[in-house]
Amino acid sequence: MLKDLNVAGVLPASDIARARDFYRDKLGLEPDNPEATDNLMYKCANGTAFLLYETPNAGTAKNTQLGFQSTDLDQDMADLRERGVVFEEYDFPGLKTENGVATMPSGERGAWFLDSEGNILSIATM
Repeated sequence: MLKDLNVAGVLPASDIARARDFYRDKLGLEPDNPEATDNLMYKCANGTAFLLYETPNAGTAKNTQLGFQSTDLDQDMADLRERGVVFEEYDFPGLKTENGVATMPSGERGAWFLDSEGNILSIATM
């Protein structure tokens, strides 16, 4: 029953003003509800969206919390780096990044970075 519904992500932010600045200045996103003070809704392509809400629990997850799908990972990463985004380097069994990029056995490529709240975000080819 849920497979035909759109999905929206939800991310925590301990400082909503700081998060708003990060998402605007680093990722080039503006909230759909700019007057809000305790939660921000961001709409992206094809009806997708995510919500940032204020909570002291931000930054506690140790897993990817939100992923952006890219058709040109190298260009998107270059653009993000120009805006000051720093990509994480990982060396785990089954996942190793080089210059911030992991290449999967399927040929898909991905990269991870932290937002201002400590949330782990990814950008990847699909």
